[in-house]
Amino acid sequence: MEAFERARLDAYFAKIALRFAPHDQITSFLVTHLLPERPCFVRAVAGMSRLRAVLPKPRSIDPAAQREVEQTVPVDALSRELFAAPDTALDYFESRAAAEPIALLDVGGYFASALGDLHGRFSGQLLGVIEDTENGHRRYQDLDKLPCPVISVARSPLKDPEDFLVGQSVVFSTEAVMRSRGDILHGRPALVIGFGKLGSSIARLLHAKGVQVTVFDIDPVRRTQALSQGFTVARDRHSALTGAGLVLCATGAVSLHGEDFPHLRNGAYIATVTSSEDELELSGLPDVYTRTMVGDHVTRYQTTGHYFYLANGGNAVNFLHGASVGPFIFLVQAEILAGIRMLTRGDLASGMHTVPAADRAAIAATWLSYFNR
Repeated sequence: MEAFERARLDAYFAKIALRFAPHDQITSFLVTHLLPERPCFVRAVAGMSRLRAVLPKPRSIDPAAQREVEQTVPVDALSRELFAAPDTALDYFESRAAAEPIALLDVGGYFASALGDLHGRFSGQLLGVIEDTENGHRRYQDLDKLPCPVISVARSPLKDPEDFLVGQSVVFSTEAVMRSRGDILHGRPALVIGFGKLGSSIARLLHAKGVQVTVFDIDPVRRTQALSQGFTVARDRHSALTGAGLVLCATGAVSLHGEDFPHLRNGAYIATVTSSEDELELSGLPDVYTRTMVGDHVTRYQTTGHYFYLANGGNAVNFLHGASVGPFIFLVQAEILAGIRMLTRGDLASGMHTVPAADRAAIAATWLSYFNR
């Protein structure tokens, strides 16, 4: 990022922070993709709260961005295991923010499993969570009872441009990986598993490139939506896999279980839009498969009479090429900042919440004044 671009971004976040100045000073923890432009957002979060730690998503860390952030904020290693056990999660927060009011800024529902224990046992006060992704939204929504407010920006209209552009970057990176091995998209039927915002975007982009696309989704409503948009809809996952030369997993949950992989067509490529731990049950693969790196970012799985290729180790394929969606990501980040102000008011009931439409409109207007040039 050029110096003048960084200055403009800092000015934009300063304007957002001024509009959504918090009622009280609170402590925050930030899960994020630590990409090259992300230090500006980290500074904005630190300006609106006591940012005790940044927890970068493990496979989307730009080393220069991490070094910059580490100069002012602790950067801690993130894993599902860190917050899977309530005692481990509690020890972590007590070590960083004992007796403080905390807000958790999440990407992917990392804090969901420990939320009840944190609310009941933490020496401070758990004010709430702000969640950025559909995957995380569902993790919190699926809890029997939310003990605190969860503000979700996952389904905000301000996220629509990001979702569309992420779909573009997934298709671009998938094609680039295939071309690095002398393969191309055309003539290779594609299966898109999951027809949410990302999956539908990917399906449309593949179709625009002349690729034959089949969709599989467990939700009957989404299956009807896919049919209405002209896509073939698979009746079951196994039959769809047998005919697909490319499988794109976009559910945010487990798309492929161990028993699904043997149904893949020989030479099929698999790519995902999120981390392998969320999307693929690789540990359930039969032991008869051997793994061989056959390119910088391609793993060949082979057994007698069967083989397939996995892009980027099963992790989000678009992060191979930066996963940039341009300035549109700053709309969502501004909405997260607005969510911080909402949590400081202390008047939200336990449960799912969204940023008010008037605040989203103000964010969009501010964004346009800085980036519509």
